[in-house]
Amino acid sequence: MLGRILRWLSKLPIGFLQSMGRTAARLIAHVQSASALATVKRNLLIAFPHLNEPERHQLAKQALAAQFQSMLEFVKCWGNPPAFSLNQIKHIDGEHLLIQAIADHNGVILVVPHFGSWEFINAWLCQFGDMTVMYKPSKNQPLDEFVLNARSRLSATLVPANENGVRQIFKALKQGGFTAILPDHVPDHSGGIYSDFMGQRVLTTTLVSKLAQKTQCSVVGLSCIRRNDGLGFDIVCDLLDSQILNKDLSVSVDSLNNEIKRIIARAPEQYMWGYKRFKQLENQQQVYSKSI
Repeated sequence: MLGRILRWLSKLPIGFLQSMGRTAARLIAHVQSASALATVKRNLLIAFPHLNEPERHQLAKQALAAQFQSMLEFVKCWGNPPAFSLNQIKHIDGEHLLIQAIADHNGVILVVPHFGSWEFINAWLCQFGDMTVMYKPSKNQPLDEFVLNARSRLSATLVPANENGVRQIFKALKQGGFTAILPDHVPDHSGGIYSDFMGQRVLTTTLVSKLAQKTQCSVVGLSCIRRNDGLGFDIVCDLLDSQILNKDLSVSVDSLNNEIKRIIARAPEQYMWGYKRFKQLENQQQVYSKSI
């Protein structure tokens, strides 16, 4: 059933899906007990304590709308050929940075935060060659089949999200290849350290930093931002702080988090604030509760 629904949704016009996402967000915004809204508001309170309540509430509504739009945009992206995604990209800023990094044959880590509609980046990236990326199967089989079918249409090598996959990515980087990594998920304690992010000491993955340290490759930030006119997306490439290559792991991870913060600042409403990024804090204080 879910597979059929996803395929049906992917055939609808993207503008209609975006409108559906905004409508769903507006409905949820009126339900003060909704957990999705509570998480967004709590994250914004942590990240932007200087905002007053009306400003934070307005940003929360915008963020919720962006999140629901992204979810439906992903379905559209997964259910169509890569050419569809490419057609949605209207402008690219800093493309020369990526081209130069790849041309150096020193390996490239592409840092892609949960920001904007990052799934559209995949089809664009595959124009530059075969990238190696981790893939963690969904526990929902119909969803996993839908996404895996989309991944198979791309020029990408999928590796498991485990130590074996990390070794394959390391090998690809040493051979001058490139990989894309989402750097802002909450890792297991074995795969992260506490680092400053938005004024908090949060558990942060060390994967990007360790790969960068060992290979001394280029590290490029990528984001896919929804245009204000609603007509497609803009891709932005950033050459990230060289301190990410620092041999001191804390310095490297702190630098990575600072760069993620800088990327988010371009359009803070398009970050995935519905994700519980602050659930693992160094002082173990309770962040997510039923009330705000």
